[in-house]
Amino acid sequence: MRLLQCVALALMLGAADAPALAQGDAKRGEYLAQAGGCLGCHTDTQRGATPYAGGRALKSPFGTFYGPNITPHPDAGIGRWSEADFMRAVRHGRRPDGANYYPIFPYPSFTRITDDDSRDLWAYFRALPASSQANREHDLHFPFGWRFLITIWKWLYFTPGPLAKAQDVPQIVNRGAYLVRALGHCGECHTPRNLLRGPKAGRLLAGGKSLEGKDSSNLTPTGLKKWSDRDLADFLTTGLTPDGDVPAEAMGEVITNTTSKLTPQDLAAMIAYLRSLPAIPDEN
Repeated sequence: MRLLQCVALALMLGAADAPALAQGDAKRGEYLAQAGGCLGCHTDTQRGATPYAGGRALKSPFGTFYGPNITPHPDAGIGRWSEADFMRAVRHGRRPDGANYYPIFPYPSFTRITDDDSRDLWAYFRALPASSQANREHDLHFPFGWRFLITIWKWLYFTPGPLAKAQDVPQIVNRGAYLVRALGHCGECHTPRNLLRGPKAGRLLAGGKSLEGKDSSNLTPTGLKKWSDRDLADFLTTGLTPDGDVPAEAMGEVITNTTSKLTPQDLAAMIAYLRSLPAIPDEN
């Protein structure tokens, strides 16, 4: 009995000395969710729709996808998820049951999000008001409803893991690369795709057709050479071009929900990164 008491005391003391598990920062997670454009896919377009309760229709050549409810409702949302489930979804594109997510969920970009940022995002989504709004099933053309086909797509086009920092470049450029290629997932629309929606090699951010079949701009210096840094910052903040024009609806939404919410430092970092890219000609 004496021995058992000593063991119990030792375990209690060890637990007291052990560092506390890292907890996410929900307030910082809110900023990261804005930088990641999460609202645009997970909130319906109807007036008065509950933020992050899902229902947004995302049309594509493969059919219509519907953004899911990511509030902490235990049945309709992600309330039964663990933090490990969330990390697996973001990092590897897998549901809690192990099935693949369709890459309409931009995990090929989100896999590059750091563990700390993922933890803060998780804390933010857990702090949202729970909504009981039910998810809608995707309406996909044959045979794209066969989820197992995503395994082949991932084998061809998906590389999980963090974004490596470039050497011998200013810190601002690496920060911009992270915002553009991980959190902001700009390449999901601005990198041209092949018939299987895999990114075309050697044409990172060089523009093409978006998922909905609309033209997306070349973000390399080829497409931005006529814009000053001030022009770009004003456009990404106000949605007005130097000529007083406005962007297409999809980009307008990105500006409203995402780039206009960035700090001046992060906005400058994005621009610095885009300026550092090799100039890639537009596709004919």
